[in-house]
Amino acid sequence: MSLITATKYIWLDGKFVPWREAKIHVVSHALHYGSSVFEGIRLYATQKGPAVFRLADHLERFFISARALGMKIPFIRSALKAAVLELIKKNKLSEGYIRPLAFFGYGVMTLRLTDAPVNVAIATWPWGKYLGEKALRLKTSSFIRIHPQSTIADAKIGGHYVNSILAGEEAHAAGFDEALLLDFKGRVAEGPGQNIFMVKKGILVTPPLEGQILPGITRASLLTIARDQGLKIAERHITPGELRRADEVFICGTATEVTEVTAIDRTVIGKRIGPITKQLKEAYRRVVRGLEPRYRKWLTYV
Repeated sequence: MSLITATKYIWLDGKFVPWREAKIHVVSHALHYGSSVFEGIRLYATQKGPAVFRLADHLERFFISARALGMKIPFIRSALKAAVLELIKKNKLSEGYIRPLAFFGYGVMTLRLTDAPVNVAIATWPWGKYLGEKALRLKTSSFIRIHPQSTIADAKIGGHYVNSILAGEEAHAAGFDEALLLDFKGRVAEGPGQNIFMVKKGILVTPPLEGQILPGITRASLLTIARDQGLKIAERHITPGELRRADEVFICGTATEVTEVTAIDRTVIGKRIGPITKQLKEAYRRVVRGLEPRYRKWLTYV
């Protein structure tokens, strides 16, 4: 499900250009040093037409990540919002994925960002569930999640994802579906591109936001939904042993949505989706498709 299907247009620096003409120079700064920030956003078909899920929140995080790099995005939020919606219309999408990207471009080639130009692009394309529909088996990675004192680890910076790639490739080479990264203290952090939850004795538990993991928008949505459904919640550190002894485990993210985990390393968590995971997975599916009125404020209709 990870292959990209080309659409008609990409928005690049304020203009809609044909997909194949959206190009950058090979000595663009971000291509060499990972000096980019990005977002992953989903578009869903609803009874009222296509709707973008939590667009304002994604754009807010986009600007927060840019500030972490000292990057001044040369467009205001309302302009990017308008560009996203118009791009969806031009590409005639009813459902799919949206990728805003801001990067230091062509002009300088040093580790100083002074005078480096900032380019901004938005792409949209039809995209199914990132990891498919099956339950997942995770491998605890030998690579730890980026140390919070080595970078601004909770910003969505392009260069950070080399860490995710290494962990994911290691897991796949060992025959697993995805990786599990621990933090520098050996505690559960997250997946390569997902936050993680466990259920133990009816309590929904997820690692806290302390500048070490990405503040996931799907994570935040699920916590709100779970509270509204009366579930008990704990945001606290989780040891690998606790995770293996959990009654249920799932990962979540914009691309991944909500996906159950049935094994970690050689430990089987369950043969099928757990009841609370199933409850939240179904609730999330209804929310993003506009079937739950109380959460329609999260949808921006095209």
